[in-house]
Amino acid sequence: MFGKSRIGTICYYVSDIDRTEAFYRDVLGLEVQRMEDDGEGNSWLIARTANDVDLIFFKMESRPGNSPIVVFDLPDGGIDDVVAGLAAKGATIVTPVSHAPGGWSSEIADPDGHTISMYQTVEAPRSLK
Repeated sequence: MFGKSRIGTICYYVSDIDRTEAFYRDVLGLEVQRMEDDGEGNSWLIARTANDVDLIFFKMESRPGNSPIVVFDLPDGGIDDVVAGLAAKGATIVTPVSHAPGGWSSEIADPDGHTISMYQTVEAPRSLK
């Protein structure tokens, strides 16, 4: 199901968004953009890497097992169909399809409980059927 999808994003939960912005910008030298308002009045960060994998940072409790999260892009859309197909194969749905900045996302858990996420832009159709 993900064989032809590229990893588009790695999400991190961080305790201090300002400290994270300074580290990734000033220490690692990445271009970091602050995005305002995630729908709940919080800002978040995005840093693009040379290989087109985005690093996204949200302020949230960071603990082992919830960060980082690998996010597979679904450029053609169909997130509802993908999630339904994964559920039919026995995958544990952690977060059903829900609104995310600029699109839709959903998370599943692998057999060890690690989160795997998928994302599609709001422009792509949620179902391909």
